[in-house]
Amino acid sequence: MSMGAYDEDEHERRERKNSDVDLSEDDDRTAYHGEVEYDSSDSTEELLDQFEQIKSS
Repeated sequence: MSMGAYDEDEHERRERKNSDVDLSEDDDRTAYHGEVEYDSSDSTEELLDQFEQIKSS
């Protein structure tokens, strides 16, 4: 079989494998427990200047 040739057996094997995936309702995360921190010590002008420097590089 040459590179890139269509392999019907492989296609069917993958289809069977994909159809066997168990998607239970338990898989959904309903609540997030943790924290998020934002570092906003730079001013908007400083951030825009830094952005312009990155763009021009």
